[in-house]
Amino acid sequence: MPAPTQTHTTAKSTGGAKPVAKTASKPAVKKKAPLKKKSPVGVPTLDTERSFLAPGVTLLAGVDEVGRGALAGPVTVGIAVVHLETHGLLADVRDSKLLKPEDRERLEPMVRQWAVACAVGHASAREIDDIGIIAALRLAGTRAWFDIVEAGISPDVVLLDGSHNWLSPDPQASLFDTAAGGPWCEAPVHTRIKADMSCLSVAAASVVAKVARDRIMVDLHEEAPAYGWNVNKGYATSAHREVIRSQGPSTYHRTSWHLT
Repeated sequence: MPAPTQTHTTAKSTGGAKPVAKTASKPAVKKKAPLKKKSPVGVPTLDTERSFLAPGVTLLAGVDEVGRGALAGPVTVGIAVVHLETHGLLADVRDSKLLKPEDRERLEPMVRQWAVACAVGHASAREIDDIGIIAALRLAGTRAWFDIVEAGISPDVVLLDGSHNWLSPDPQASLFDTAAGGPWCEAPVHTRIKADMSCLSVAAASVVAKVARDRIMVDLHEEAPAYGWNVNKGYATSAHREVIRSQGPSTYHRTSWHLT
């Protein structure tokens, strides 16, 4: 805040008296508290993750999925585990959708080195057709989760992108309903809309998931090059739909979906 300027008032001379200069008093200047340095807009941090830090809670698993809306190929879930007390930030990591393919490829090994542990799980197109997309997401996420656990890491809490907890089994609604079978993630799961945009652990999970799934689609392209999976990665482009219309779906398409 600039210092206030001094104002001088000059009185006319009467009887030989010298004019008197009057100086306005300076108001007290309050010192401003130093501004807290903020991260650039759109850059994910660990601020949300650290809000879960509590006695007995130090490891958090950020979770994100890719391929949910594709017409072909698997749905893929990535997990990146961070230590809430000791982890620092990782430059350049963003939601995978905001990164160029070459940047994702560059960052993926850096994410794996940075995280306490990383894992990726998949559920195939056939599994999606058989059990539905939500159950397939849970299956892929559970596969990734137990890869983490088998590596000797037991996250205390999960931060999941979105508004719906598809990772934990649905609670049994009544005595007549069949409870979901099999082992599942038993850690408490917290959801956050657009967590991949603001939470570094979730953004990191999205990068490892996207890179892993894209590599699968490029490999599948070698088997069925007409569909252009090396470019569209199985998503619903007009060109992709047109090939399905003309040649029919492949064994890697989700035939329970409206493909054309």
